[in-house]
Parts: sequence; structure tokens; C-alpha cells
Amino acid sequence: MPIYKMSGSKDGKQKYRIRINYMDLTGKYKQVDRVAYGKAEAQLLETRLLAEIKEAPPQSMSVRELYNEYMAAKKSEVRATTYDKNRRNLELYILPDFGDKRLDKLTLPALQKWKNKIGASDLKIQTKQNIYKEFRTMLNYAVRMQYLPRSPLSSIGNFKDVNFQSQDEKLHYYTPEQFKVFIAAAANHVDTLTDCGYYVFFSIAFYTGMRKGEINALRWSDIEENIIHVRRSVTQKLKGEDVETPPKNKSSIRDLQMPDPLIKILKEHKEHQRTDPSFSEDYKVCGGARCLRDTSLAKKNEEYAKEAGLPVIRIHDFRHTHVSLLANEGINIQEIARRLGHSKIEMTWNTYSHLYPREEERAVKILNKFV
Repeated sequence: MPIYKMSGSKDGKQKYRIRINYMDLTGKYKQVDRVAYGKAEAQLLETRLLAEIKEAPPQSMSVRELYNEYMAAKKSEVRATTYDKNRRNLELYILPDFGDKRLDKLTLPALQKWKNKIGASDLKIQTKQNIYKEFRTMLNYAVRMQYLPRSPLSSIGNFKDVNFQSQDEKLHYYTPEQFKVFIAAAANHVDTLTDCGYYVFFSIAFYTGMRKGEINALRWSDIEENIIHVRRSVTQKLKGEDVETPPKNKSSIRDLQMPDPLIKILKEHKEHQRTDPSFSEDYKVCGGARCLRDTSLAKKNEEYAKEAGLPVIRIHDFRHTHVSLLANEGINIQEIARRLGHSKIEMTWNTYSHLYPREEERAVKILNKFV
């Protein structure tokens, strides 16, 4: 029985102890221990405590305990690269401030103070927004598990981009003429088979718009005549060895028809790789037995750009270069989305709609007829 008679009394009423053992929603055993005077009062207190235990979420859980449970649940639901990025955001920017705090201590003033701190940092606005989103997602998980009645972070709101840059200012890419100068600089440095791999990497990036991880993971067995079958990706940012995963999303599993210049480049490169005694169809197209290293690609990218007298753009920006060429030639946005492996065409349109100047000119010509 959870009600025990104790020695002692008050105002002529017997002293009782009410002790209730229970398991909370996190699976932990807890105990509530209270004292009352009078049997009727003890029974009434027992009833109230049982109701509170049943209805109240375990807000005594710490943010770090929530983090451990949340990441364990998330591990089987997202790609390894996404998991690692989310983990780093939470460990670097959330746990240092809130790790030891109980969920019920996540007050609006404390959260606003944290947001002010992150907002004043030198992090990019996109990074700040991603940190907020991951924190919000974790607290929403707590709400779903009934650890919190609602997420207090929702009242704070995400970071706002107040610079109001145009989309063109945010995107960096080479024009076709600039890329010709860039790739010529890369060709000037082809002295070894590895050097050739860098030249081939940037050629694939320009002609296909594939992601860096997708190009690094590309095997000769993934190429069939004039078609590249995008079926895998490689990340080098996780602890330990390279991790090969499926592409970013379901839409990223795609077949890309290659133009003649790229077919020629790959055919010649394969003949060079065949000189390696251990060559097989499972060889990485740009690396060989092992894919090219991200750090080396970044150095080569900077080296070729400087030699060509061009501004240095990110390797990811070669996707933008690919799109700018197709968009300026009027290629349908849906085909561009397919080639990029975007899961939603809205993402492609929101990013690249401004690259359709000829459509704007056509629209103006039609409107001019109604003067």
C-alpha cells in the first residue's frame, strides 16, 4: 500500500506517509514521498498525486538526456551525413548553454538570451537558421513524447535574414567562358593519373551538376555508354573511414545522359586508369581505389582559379555553374530539378528562377503588344 501509518500526530490526527513508486515516460523509475495528517487527508493526497503523475510530463528530464534519446531515435531515420551535421549543431551550440538544464527551466528569457548570443556571432545566417531548426526539432520531439506540453522555442522564432541580398548576389558561379579558362588551367597540370582525376572531377561537375559526394562515389560500373547512373554518395566528414551512403534523397537516384565532350574525357581517362594493374570496374572514376580527398580538391580548385585569373568559387558552386548554362538556354526548370536530384521543384525554382532572362524578355515583348 502507498499509505503508511507513522508515529506522531498533529491536531489529534494520525501521521501518514504517502509513497508512490512509478515509471515515467522515459522508462525511469521514480518515487514520490509525502506526509499528511489524518487518514481521509492521506487518501485525498494519494488520489491527487496519482492524477498528477499520470498527467504531468517528466519535465525534470535534462536537455542532455533528451539529446541522447533524440539522437538515438534519429540515427535510423536520416543519412549518416545529416545525422553528423545535426549532432554537431546540437553539441556545439545547444548543449554548452542548456545541457544541464531541466526541460521545465527552458524559459523564454533564457532562450532569448541564447538566441541573442548566437545572433551576435560571426556564423552565417544559414548556419544560425539551421542551428535553430535542429533545436526546435529536438524540442518538438519532446512534445511528441509528452515530455513537454509545448515547445517554448516556438515563441522565440527563427533568425531572420535582414541583409535582403538578391538571389543573384547569393549565388556564385562561372560563365561558360570562365569555365573554359578554368578547365584549361586544370588541363595544364595533368602530369600524373591523380592529376587527371582532378581534371575529370571538375569536368563531371560542370557537365552534370552532380554533388561532390556523388562524383567522389562514382564508379566505372555506374557508367553505361552515355549514361551516368547516380546511385551513391561518399562523405569524408565523419569520424573514421569514408562512409558510402545512398544519395541525398530518393529524387537524387537518377540517370544523367552525358554530352559528347564528357564522354570523350571519360573514355580517355579510363584508358589511363587501365594502366593500373589493380584496375577494376569498381574503381572510383576520379580517384581509383580510393576517392579524391576533399582537402586536395579544395586546394586544386583554388590553384586552378588563381592561375586562370578567376575568383575562387566553392566546389558546390559548380552545380550553380551547370544550372546557369542550362537556364540561359531556356531548359525547362523541371529538367534542371531532375538533373540536380532535387526532391521538390519549388527548391529549384526558388534558387534559380532569376537565371531565366530570356523568358523575361519574351514576357516584355508580349506585353509591349498591348501598348
